[in-house]
Amino acid sequence: MLSVQQAESIILDLVQPLDGQLDTEVVSLDAAGRILAAPVTSQLDFPHWDNSAMDGYAVRCADIESCNEQQPAILEVVEEIPAGIEPQHSLHPGQAARIFTGGVMPAGADAVVPQENTRGDQNRVLVSTPTELGAFVRQRASFYCAGTPLLMPGIVLSAPEIALLAAAQCTQVSVYRRVKVAILSTGNELVTPDKTLQPGQIVDSNQYALATFVAENGGLPLPVGIVPDKPESLQEAIAQAISSADVVLSTGGVSVGDYDYVDQILTQLGGEIAIRAVAVKPGKPLTVATFPSDEAKKSCLYFGIPGNPVSALVSCWRFVQPALKKLSGRSGTWKPRFVKARTRDELHATGKRETYLWGQLQAVDGNYEFQLNPGSHSSGNLVNLAQTNALAVVPVGQTVISAGEEVDVMQISCPL
Repeated sequence: MLSVQQAESIILDLVQPLDGQLDTEVVSLDAAGRILAAPVTSQLDFPHWDNSAMDGYAVRCADIESCNEQQPAILEVVEEIPAGIEPQHSLHPGQAARIFTGGVMPAGADAVVPQENTRGDQNRVLVSTPTELGAFVRQRASFYCAGTPLLMPGIVLSAPEIALLAAAQCTQVSVYRRVKVAILSTGNELVTPDKTLQPGQIVDSNQYALATFVAENGGLPLPVGIVPDKPESLQEAIAQAISSADVVLSTGGVSVGDYDYVDQILTQLGGEIAIRAVAVKPGKPLTVATFPSDEAKKSCLYFGIPGNPVSALVSCWRFVQPALKKLSGRSGTWKPRFVKARTRDELHATGKRETYLWGQLQAVDGNYEFQLNPGSHSSGNLVNLAQTNALAVVPVGQTVISAGEEVDVMQISCPL
């Protein structure tokens, strides 16, 4: 049985990111959550021109370098420059221009004096304090120089990036296509949420949980539905899934029961199984297999995860999410983020497997604190999984972490 770290390393080594040439598409600025596939440059400087950072007066520093309260510089106001209006005059010695925030600096001006530091009327202004060259002036191209890289590939496009693209007049961008993820649930006991439950039946919540998980991670969920525990039905459904998707997520059928056929079917279909079980709780039964590409189909990564709903989501957060990040073309680290936190509750484990306990991570007075969700921490208890934003980790070999002690906590975050 593999350790969590061994399993994570194997999975990430198996993942081949989408091709930056073949697996891309051009989209408009309606691109929230997409992964940039090519560098973006703009033909505009930022700022586009020298402009004022304050309401005040555009001046020549040479005209006010000797001024003081007893002998203020008296300047002629030659024009008013609101934002969006092109200056009509160049400043000559002894002149100033009334200017507002964002207004274009007139030729000859080299600083702005804030209006609260001046006295005057429409025709003249008195300045009593010298100012530095360039004071309160946003210089053209000081934020960004036209023609240089503006955004680099591998980043997720969210509100700030899309705002920047719009400001740079880059209305079409190249992004990676969405990773296609087929989702199937195995089990004779499963029914859809609209059915009346018969004795022994269970609603298939995994189909909805995993579809949401995939969408939150920028993928395209392809729901296959419920597949009964029959080898022929399973083989047909799995074969169809691996032929149409980049990744397959199946729940159930990967343990050692009489009706657990998934591993056998994957081998029959030509899959190479890299992982069969991991020393983790919840989520010990974890099958990871690859299907190499050939002339008929592209490569596919298969995750067979437990059917218990908590185990399924914990497996996705811990193992599937890093794979989706790397596969989708994202740059940077793909591994989960862990922080140190003080636990408010006593944490228990058997010590035999790396144990993940779900709850809430909060920042308190500059430090992190973790609190278990109330109720039974059972892999079948979806009720107290709600509102989870973190998983506390009890290492192998440790059976208890006392309240008030420090613990490693994995943050659960949506990449979008």
